[in-house]
Amino acid sequence: MIYNLYQVLEQWLNDHHLGFFRVFDTISFRAVMAIVLSFLFVMVTARPTIRWLVRQKIGDHPEFHHEDLNEIMKQKARTPTMGGVMISGAILVSTLLLADLRSFYVIMALLCLVWLSGLGAIDDWLKLTSQRRNPGSREGLKFWEKLVCQVALAVLLGIFIHHHGVNKFTFPQQEIRDMSHSLTMPFAKSWRFDPETQRYVSVVFVLGTFSFVTLSVIVITGASNAVNLTDGMDGLASGITAVCAFAFMVLAYIAGIEAHAQYLLVPYIPLSGELAIVAGGMLGSCLGFLWFNCSPAQVFMGDTGSLPLGGLLGYVAVVVRQEFLLLLIGGVFVMEAVSVMIQVGYFRLSGGRRIFKCAPVHHHFHLIGWTEQQVVVRLWLLSAMFAAMALATLKLR
Repeated sequence: MIYNLYQVLEQWLNDHHLGFFRVFDTISFRAVMAIVLSFLFVMVTARPTIRWLVRQKIGDHPEFHHEDLNEIMKQKARTPTMGGVMISGAILVSTLLLADLRSFYVIMALLCLVWLSGLGAIDDWLKLTSQRRNPGSREGLKFWEKLVCQVALAVLLGIFIHHHGVNKFTFPQQEIRDMSHSLTMPFAKSWRFDPETQRYVSVVFVLGTFSFVTLSVIVITGASNAVNLTDGMDGLASGITAVCAFAFMVLAYIAGIEAHAQYLLVPYIPLSGELAIVAGGMLGSCLGFLWFNCSPAQVFMGDTGSLPLGGLLGYVAVVVRQEFLLLLIGGVFVMEAVSVMIQVGYFRLSGGRRIFKCAPVHHHFHLIGWTEQQVVVRLWLLSAMFAAMALATLKLR
C-alpha cells in the first residue's frame, strides 16, 4: 500500500524535493522494513493477545503416547496456544503496507496465508472445544481433512503460478517463460553465456502443467506439515522458520532481478522479488514471536501459525524455482517429517516396535537426556548451517 502510494505520488514528491522517499522503490529496503514492522507488530500485540487467550482458556494440554514425555511436558499444561494469530497478522500487515499489491505473486501469497491460517485456527479451536467437553481429549480436524484442504490450496496455487508463467504479456521472452517452469537442481546452471550472440541464454529443463502442479502440491503441502510437526518445543519452530525465511528472502530478491539471477546462474522470475517482502514479514514475525515463545514459553503458535509458515515457505520455493534448495534450507523440518514417517512405517511393519523413543525426532533427543534448551539451540544451529550451505551452492554452479 505504501509502495503503491509512492508510485502514484512519485512525481509530486520529486517536485517538492522529497526524493529521499525513493528508498521505497527498492525491494531490499522494503524487505528490511517488513522485518522491522512485523517484529514491532508482534511485540505490540503480544501481551494483549496472550491475556485474551488466557481469559478464553485457550490453553494447550500436551498428550503423547509416552508416559515419560507426558511427565516432562506436564508443566506446559494450560500455556495459551493459537498465538499464530500474531504471526499471521504481522505478515499480513507488513505485506499489505510494503509489498506491490499489483503483483500476482503477492496476492497468491496472501491467499496462502489466509487459507492456511484459517485452517489452523479451525483445528486449534476444535481441539480446545473438545478439551472443554472431554478433559484430556485433543480432537481437532482429522489428518485427511487437513490434508484435503492443503492439497486443494496447493493445486490452486500451482495452476495459477504455472498459468501466470506462460502469460506472454507478463513474460514476453520465451526463455523467461521457460525459467518460470524450470526444474532447478542444486549446482545446475539456469543460464549460459553465448559468445556468438554475446548474451545469456537459458538452459533449463521445462516442466509440463501436470508435473509442475504435482511438484507444487508436494512442496507446499509437505512444508506446511513439516513445520507443524516441528512445533513441539519452546522456540523450536519459530527460530528455525526465522532462519529459513531469511534464506528465502535472499533467494526471492535474487530471482526477481535479472542481473543478479544471471550472475548467479539461477532462474530469473520477473516480479518474484516482491516475495522478499513476504519472507521479511515472516522473519520479523517469527523473531517477535520468539521473544514470548522462548523457554519458558508464554504462548504457543499452534496450527494457526505453523501451517501458514510452512505453506508460505513452500510457496516461495515454488515461485522462485528452488524446491530442492528448500530441502536443504529446511533440513531440520525434513528430519522431523522423515522421523515420523519412519516411526509410523516401522511400527506398523514390525507389529508395534519403534526406532525412536518418540517421534518427531526432537522428542527422541529430549528423552535420551538432552535438555529442552539443548535440543532447541542445537537444532537452531543445524538450521543455520543448512541455510548457509544452501546459499553457498549459488556460487558453486
